[in-house]
Amino acid sequence: METAVTIPDEVFRQAEELAAALGLSRSDLYAAALAEFIRERREERITERLNEVYAEADSSLDPVLDKLQAISLPVEQW
Repeated sequence: METAVTIPDEVFRQAEELAAALGLSRSDLYAAALAEFIRERREERITERLNEVYAEADSSLDPVLDKLQAISLPVEQW
């Protein structure tokens, strides 16, 4: 798909240099950069949602299980 965007001159210049250094076309560089940006945002949203879910969950251990865990560990000398 073809589109037109406006970017600051300095960003354009740096992108041109990077594309040349990487042997990429300008379009390929912009497409890769945009895909990476989208991927990062998606991962951030997943992390935010997981944080919300775990913040709502009761993560306390049942006292009986806590006691059983403690007594199941071997006694070690330090």
